[in-house]
Amino acid sequence: MKIPVKDAVEASDQAPEPAELVVEKEEADMAEEPAEMTEEEMVEAAIRAGEEAADNDFKLKYEKVEAELAELREQLAAAEDSKTAAEAKAADAVSRHARLQADWENYRRRTAQERLDERARATEKLVEALLPVVDDMERALDHARSQEMAEDFKQFVDGVDAVRAKLLGVFDREGVEPIDPKGEAFDCNIHQAVGRVEDASQYDETVNDVYQKGYRMGGKVLRPAMVTVTYGGDKRPAPAPEADAAEGQAEESAE
Repeated sequence: MKIPVKDAVEASDQAPEPAELVVEKEEADMAEEPAEMTEEEMVEAAIRAGEEAADNDFKLKYEKVEAELAELREQLAAAEDSKTAAEAKAADAVSRHARLQADWENYRRRTAQERLDERARATEKLVEALLPVVDDMERALDHARSQEMAEDFKQFVDGVDAVRAKLLGVFDREGVEPIDPKGEAFDCNIHQAVGRVEDASQYDETVNDVYQKGYRMGGKVLRPAMVTVTYGGDKRPAPAPEADAAEGQAEESAE
């Protein structure tokens, strides 16, 4: 007997489901429905939730601190760079200041020495210009004293001599000293020979007479002494070294 198609479909829909499908469906329904938790499980769940929240909060704070620490490290590195640059600038400034100070000291000493040298040159020129005046005064005084003089003229000559003495006093204060070498050994560095005189009673090359005194200032000869020199006598003996040393010690003791 044939069954209509419609009836066959309805029959299949009403057929009972297999046992395996029924079990799976029941398990699925049980999974969807949350099971009730015991008090202990609820405490554990709360603890876990608190720990997770604490962990998350700690991680956030740690990351924040790490970021701040990294920023501080960068700032410290920048500060170190700035410090190094500042120290380099300070060292350069100190070096430049030392160089400027040394240059200033050198300039000050140089200008001071230049002023002293200029003053000495000016004094030398003045003394050299006055030397002929002193020579004329001395020649005039020598001539006047070799003559018979009235009392009033004698007073005039004494006045001229006083002026000459004051002028020589100024020379002495400026370090100017005369060269009057009569009887000394001739020295071409400070003497100018203008004649020779035969005299066997004196050592050879001895200053016999001084025609014009010389002058020196600070070791520099402003004008050599014009002298006559003897010849025909014995050679002057060389000074003994011990005698020179004793003479030097005596001069130091006297000073």
